[in-house]
Amino acid sequence: MNKTDLINEIAAKADLTKVQAKAALDACLESIEQALANDDKVQLIGFGTFSVQEKEARTGINPRTKEKIEIAARKVVKFKPASELAK
Repeated sequence: MNKTDLINEIAAKADLTKVQAKAALDACLESIEQALANDDKVQLIGFGTFSVQEKEARTGINPRTKEKIEIAARKVVKFKPASELAK
């Protein structure tokens, strides 16, 4: 399912126009993105939890040249599905 399919599903199930469904989906995704940018956790009961995890800097190996490279520290988004969703 892509974003267009999801908008169509939202429009059909919530009795909205596709324009309204797209606006609702965009607002939802923007809110989640903003919360994660602020290092907040987004917990949707029955669906799952989005959180930000910090990965430490580490040394890696370039598989082509076998030379060691430094991989910088970074933040990644982590999703943990709710037990109801994981079934």
